Amino acid sequence: MVTAEELRDLRTAASDWENTETLKATLARLKAERSPFYLSSAEIDRIFVWKLGSQYDRGKAFRDTNSEAAYRIATTAAFSVCESDSDRELELKVGFLTALRGVGVPVASAVLALVEPDRFCVIDFRGWRAVFGNKRDVFGLQQYKEYLHEVRNLAAELGWSPQETDLAIWELDKRRNPAA
Repeated sequence: MVTAEELRDLRTAASDWENTETLKATLARLKAERSPFYLSSAEIDRIFVWKLGSQYDRGKAFRDTNSEAAYRIATTAAFSVCESDSDRELELKVGFLTALRGVGVPVASAVLALVEPDRFCVIDFRGWRAVFGNKRDVFGLQQYKEYLHEVRNLAAELGWSPQETDLAIWELDKRRNPAA
């Protein structure tokens, strides 16, 4: 298990930290300008590029079958959900986003983390390995809930957002496991 102390010097150390901050700022501006908030296909595609990196092309043709209306409807619905039960809210948000073709829980988590960084983080194999100490390549909603819980605890200890904490965890694992 990773500790807050191991992360303390890694808050801005990830190679894509600056790009991440730029993308979060763009999305925050859009969120302030649009009511209800939604993402267009071009806007969500920037998140796909950010999250998927070299794997971006792998599912592009399938993602491209989503219409502009589908992106707008799914993202409007996801970001309109406000439930007193945070687990239920997460289930609904992820459900709306994963209704889009080519969007699984990891990509949905990236959308949530970039739009609502104070509440959410990204789930991936590096973060999971650093936090839980074992390898995992497939993530469902239950694994995301478990990971998010741990990241939120670390974030509270550090005084950071879950998204910032997760990016530091990602960087820590990258340093520990550079070949992976």
